[in-house]
Amino acid sequence: MRRRRLNPFIRELSQENRLSIKNLILPLFIVDGENQQQKIPSMPGIFRYSIDRLLDQCKLAFSLGIPAVALFPVTPINKKNNQGSEALNPDNLVCRALNKVKLEIPDLLLIADVALDPYTSHGQDGLIDENGYVLNDQTIEILSKQAVLQSQAGADIIAPSDMMDGRIGKIRKELDNASLEHKLICAYTAKYASAFYGPFRDAVGSKDNLGGSNKNNYQMNPANRKEAITEAELDIGEGADFLMVKPGLPYLDIIYQLADKFNLPIFAYQVSGEYSCILAADNNGWLDAKQVMMESLMAFRRAGAQAIFTYYALNAAKILAENY
Repeated sequence: MRRRRLNPFIRELSQENRLSIKNLILPLFIVDGENQQQKIPSMPGIFRYSIDRLLDQCKLAFSLGIPAVALFPVTPINKKNNQGSEALNPDNLVCRALNKVKLEIPDLLLIADVALDPYTSHGQDGLIDENGYVLNDQTIEILSKQAVLQSQAGADIIAPSDMMDGRIGKIRKELDNASLEHKLICAYTAKYASAFYGPFRDAVGSKDNLGGSNKNNYQMNPANRKEAITEAELDIGEGADFLMVKPGLPYLDIIYQLADKFNLPIFAYQVSGEYSCILAADNNGWLDAKQVMMESLMAFRRAGAQAIFTYYALNAAKILAENY
């Protein structure tokens, strides 16, 4: 076996999996205002951008060959309420950003998050009843309208991250009815109730709204593996184009399982907690962030992920361009 490990050229010829810039998707956070670039303390090197500065990041990503960006809005507190009604404002922050980026960079794929947690005063992904339970069907009605608005604003791929039952079928139907049948759906198929999301909730400002609550009654139990197959079968049957697993590294077995069983492309999300853990270790001199990040991204590919949402996308693209 060691003969095939003798030198870099033989190792390259023998390599089973490859990581490409085309496998990367860059998540970006947007805020209101102009000339804004706000640090996110729990995510070293990551910022919230106003739309004008967001354009610079999108142009950079596109110039490096990154095929897609995913946009996540930071909704002002005064625009949040129990119903998340700002999600249905055609002039809201994310719709304006989608429209502006699509006009400036038409060939860059834009992915829009469909969920209510950026817009609700309680921080949950949907409408709640008097006991705080997230209502499924009532939430889906809003999500499907949100998906149509985002698609009309310029989103190429709609990514429902809410984990409501039946939302993919409803969104697909509403998109088709609005003559948006060419828009794709990336279903957050296996989104686990994970402790790795903390820095993301800091970034979008939903942590304080959520308070001591959790999302256990609609996100998946981290102990469950077979359940992901059922979720995937449902999403495929309802019209999903891509399946997402979130978080990433702690759930490589789920990525592998779905990639092995289904023919749809599998996407993985290297979430904020994964990113921040590696950067924190690097800042303490315990790990080399560059090497660990690239090894982690390759692990997603080895497990079967076709595309990877990663906050390290810009750096990874530069590293890949230098090496190849």
